[in-house]
Amino acid sequence: MKNRPVVLRGLMDGWRACKDWVTHTGQPNLEFFSTHFGKSIVQVADCGTREFTDQKRMEMSVAEFIDHWLKDSANYHVNATTNEHGKPLLYLKDWHFVKEYPEYLAYTTPLFFRDDWLNLYLDNYSMHNEPDACQEKNEISCSDYRFVYMGAKGTWTPLHADVFRSYSWSANVCGKKKWLFLPPSQSHLVFDRNMKSSVYNICEDVNEAKFPGFKKAVWLECIQEQDEIIFVPSGWYHQVHNLIPPSAPQQHHHPLGHSWHKTYWPVRFVGMEDTISINHNWFNAYNLSWVWDLLLKDYNEAKEYIEDVRDICDDFEGLCQRNLAANTGMNFCDFFIFIACFSFANLVQLYHLHRVNENPSWCLFPKAQHLALNLLSAQKIVLKMKTVDALAGDHAFLLDLRKIMDDSKFLELCSGLDRTYRGIHEEQQQNYDKETLMDDLGDLDFIVKSCSQIYAPEDLVSFIDSAVKKVSRAFNRESPLLPELDELRSPDAQ
Repeated sequence: MKNRPVVLRGLMDGWRACKDWVTHTGQPNLEFFSTHFGKSIVQVADCGTREFTDQKRMEMSVAEFIDHWLKDSANYHVNATTNEHGKPLLYLKDWHFVKEYPEYLAYTTPLFFRDDWLNLYLDNYSMHNEPDACQEKNEISCSDYRFVYMGAKGTWTPLHADVFRSYSWSANVCGKKKWLFLPPSQSHLVFDRNMKSSVYNICEDVNEAKFPGFKKAVWLECIQEQDEIIFVPSGWYHQVHNLIPPSAPQQHHHPLGHSWHKTYWPVRFVGMEDTISINHNWFNAYNLSWVWDLLLKDYNEAKEYIEDVRDICDDFEGLCQRNLAANTGMNFCDFFIFIACFSFANLVQLYHLHRVNENPSWCLFPKAQHLALNLLSAQKIVLKMKTVDALAGDHAFLLDLRKIMDDSKFLELCSGLDRTYRGIHEEQQQNYDKETLMDDLGDLDFIVKSCSQIYAPEDLVSFIDSAVKKVSRAFNRESPLLPELDELRSPDAQ
C-alpha cells in the first residue's frame, strides 16, 4: 500500500504518557498536567473562530487552559463550537513537549517512523539560513515538529494537508477521533475555480458556486480509538474531530483489521470524547519530492502575488525567497542546505559501513542499500532544483563542505543518523564519537579538497558522483546495490 493512511495497534505499550496522562477511568489526567507542566506557555485554538485559513490562536499557560476546560466542558452540547454560555471551545495544539521536557521521556517513536530527517535536523540546526526570514515566534518556523494536542469533546481541526506535505503520525493517548481523508488525486475538488482557496470545514454547508467540485469528493473515514496510531501520508487532505461518528453507509476492512468507511457529503456526528494525542510531522528520502513540489508551487504563487513591485524592488528574488520562508517554513536555500547536509551525512555512513566491515558482501546489507537509495533520492531532487531559473546568478548557493565537517552540529547529525539506522536495521548500538567521525571523513577528505565549495545544485551532484564512484570501486560488481549507484550517475537520471 503506497502513500495510504494506516491504523497501527500495539505500538504504545509501555509509554509513560499512557500511564501518567490518563486516569483509571480512561479520561485525561488534567490535574497531572496542571501540576507538572502548568507553567508552560502553549498555543490554543478557538474552535469557533476562523482566522484566515485556520482557527484563531491565542497563548496561555497549560494551567489556564485546563482551568478553562474544567469549568466549561460540562456545558458543551453536540455540534457546537461554544458551550451553552457562549464561551469558545479551546483546543491545545502544537505543544513542543519534547523540546520543552526532554528528560521526561513520555513515549518512544515507533520504529516505522524513526527515519525522520526533519526533526533530526532541527535538533541540531536552524531551518532558516537567514534569521530575519521569519519571525522568531512564527508558528510554522518552529524548533521541531513533535507535538502534543489536548482537547475537550467537540474540538476539531479544519481541513488541511500537513506542513511541507510531510508524513505525519498521530497517537491517541486517550479518547477517540474521527478522521476524514481525501486522497491527493481528489484534492482539486476542495479548491475554488482558481485553485487559490480550499474548503475550511467539510461538515458545514459548502458554497457550491465557489467550490463546484466539492460534492464529487469521496472521503475515507476512520475512527481512531485509544492506544491506536494513524499514519497520514504525504499530500492527503484531512479533517479531524474529537467525536464519535454514526454508522457509515459502506464499510471496508483494512488489512490490519481496522474498519474504514467511504463517506459522501454531508457528514454528521453524534457523541463525543475528551482527547490527548501525540503527533509528529516528518520527511525523509521517500517523500522529499513532495516537499520540493510544494516549495516550487508556493514560490510561483508568492512571485505572482508581488509581481507588480518587481520593477521598483532592488532585490525582487530575495523578497520572493523571504516570503516563501515566512509562508511555507523554508525557502530554496534552506531546503538545499538541508539536502546537502543529509547527503553528506549519508555518505559518511556509507563510508563507515565499508570501513568497519571485512565481509566483502557488506554492500548487500539492507543498510547499505538504504543509504544508496537516500543518495539517489537526494540527487534526483537536486537535479530538479537545477532547472529553476531562480537558483542561478546571485541567488546560487555558497556552501562550504569543510566548514560542515568541522562543525560539532554535523557530528551530532551523523550520530543521530547512525543511531536511527542501527535501530531500523537491528544493529547493536555503538557510540559514534568524534574520533570515529574523523576516521570516516578521512576517506572523503580528498573529495572535499577538490570540491569543497558548493555554489549551485550541479556542484552537489558532482560531489555525490565523486564520492559514490570512489566507494563503488570496493563493491562486488554483481551486487544489487551497484545498479542503484550506477543509476545515480547515469545520464538518464539527469
